[in-house]
Amino acid sequence: MKICIYGAGAIGGYLGAKLAEAGVDVSLIARGPHLAAMQKDGLRLNMNGEQIVTRPTCTSDPTELGPQDFIIVTLKAHSVAGVVPAMQPLLGADTAVVTAVNGVPWWYFHQLPSDWQDQRVASVDPGNVQWDGIGPERAIGCVVYPACEISAPGVIEHIEGNRFTLGEPSGEKTERVLALSKTLISAGFKAPVRPAIRDEIWIKLWGNLCFNPLSALTHATLDVIATEDGTRNIARAMMLEAQAIGEKLGVRFPIDVDKRIAGAAGVGAHKTSMLQDLELQRPMEIDALVTAVQELGKLVALPTPTIDLVLALIQQRARVAGCY
Repeated sequence: MKICIYGAGAIGGYLGAKLAEAGVDVSLIARGPHLAAMQKDGLRLNMNGEQIVTRPTCTSDPTELGPQDFIIVTLKAHSVAGVVPAMQPLLGADTAVVTAVNGVPWWYFHQLPSDWQDQRVASVDPGNVQWDGIGPERAIGCVVYPACEISAPGVIEHIEGNRFTLGEPSGEKTERVLALSKTLISAGFKAPVRPAIRDEIWIKLWGNLCFNPLSALTHATLDVIATEDGTRNIARAMMLEAQAIGEKLGVRFPIDVDKRIAGAAGVGAHKTSMLQDLELQRPMEIDALVTAVQELGKLVALPTPTIDLVLALIQQRARVAGCY
């Protein structure tokens, strides 16, 4: 089995290091000083008080690698469309593309029995670049739970978690998704295959939708946003609007909104990824996490007044900061 990690940052590097350690034929697409360090000194993963050093193939040029069995995309959502042309040499006749990306995936309506089957999500995939350039039949869903960071070029710090939940858009347990799950499990990950991957996507999105933009607007950490009355009430209103949309699309929410907020508060003084990106003046995942939910609300004719308000504010904040 040949696996390419496309966008080998913190999460991609963690995946690549563990797969390489397990003897999987894995390659990493990266760039800049991080790529140079991996090519020179190997990929170093600090985990459980030990450092694992592996030497998978690392490159910025997909043409060096040839067709893959699986491409696991670990880029930020807004970066994926831009690499679709470069990804083409990796796509063989049966290559599957695993979207280990936050937010509403571009393939969301593929094989979804509903009035909206094969609807495109413009805010996530403008111009249908991913739908046409990758093909929804290749897509496998993936919800990412680990937390990792790059502490230095070529060095990944594992903070917590090892679960990558997988699922076919159709809900089937196909040979390909089961084979990928088995390989990930052999490398030390939890990789359950779920029949309703969209439910799990929404549970993670439910929190990201509100806590990410609110943290970027206020610079407060997760524990503060989820417990102070003002921000908690805004987050709760956004989540209830999103829940109504998800349920209209057939999603089941296994916990109620207050338990989901309590879970976020329990994470503690954590800076969300959107706040970290703002502080580093990097583009923020606004469209995949917030705009897409607004778009889905319009699609199913449900109002999103609180989401609309927060979206307008975070878009303006990003424009002022030069990172949108």
